[in-house]
Amino acid sequence: MFRSTIQSCAVLMVVVSLLGGCSNETPQNADRPPPPPLQQQLRRGEELFKQFCAPCHPDGGNVSDPALTLRGSALRSHHITKPRDIVRIMRIPISRMISFDAANSFRQGCHCHRADYVLYTFE
Repeated sequence: MFRSTIQSCAVLMVVVSLLGGCSNETPQNADRPPPPPLQQQLRRGEELFKQFCAPCHPDGGNVSDPALTLRGSALRSHHITKPRDIVRIMRIPISRMISFDAANSFRQGCHCHRADYVLYTFE
C-alpha cells in the first residue's frame, strides 16, 4: 500500500510538473531586445564583417538579392531579431549566400560578433 501511494505521488508530480511547464503565454521579456554587445565585440564584428561579408553586403545591402538587405526592417520582416537568427542563416543560408559552417568557418564567437555588428549597425 505504501509503495503504491509513493508511485502514485511520483506520477502525479511528474504530470503536474509537465503541465505546469507547458504554457501558451509568452514570457514577459520575450519582445525585449537583447542587451547591447560590448564595444570590443562590435569592433571585432566589424572587422570580421568587412573581411567576410562586406563584398556581398556593402553598407548592409545585398548585391545578389537587393530585397534581402541587412537593414533592421528587412531583417524583422523575416523574423530575424536576435544574433542567433543571423548565425542560423550564416550556417544554413536561405539564398545564394555561401554557408559559414564548421567546414569553412571558425569559432562560434566570431559568428556572434558579426551577428551583433549587423543587428546594431544596420538598424
